[in-house]
Amino acid sequence: MLEFISRMLGRESTSSKTVAKERLRLVLVHDRASISPAMLNRLREDLIQVISNYMEIDEAALEFNLLQDDNEVALVANIPVVKMKRDYASKT
Repeated sequence: MLEFISRMLGRESTSSKTVAKERLRLVLVHDRASISPAMLNRLREDLIQVISNYMEIDEAALEFNLLQDDNEVALVANIPVVKMKRDYASKT
């Protein structure tokens, strides 16, 4: 958890060692969470579709990850909002 906070505050370097460590961690989290990359991608697409009903988002800057801390797995999404859609009530 401390690593996550450090990353959020920008204190961790982006060396190749750090990038490789993060990729390995994500592979392990996906494995332990028993979720396939395909299912994670479908979940990502579904969330984007639902959120897009209410907000215009920047999909290129979207970050979507699973994080594990001890026995818990958390879905963490950073979704940049461009603007709110004012006509969302008429879509229901």
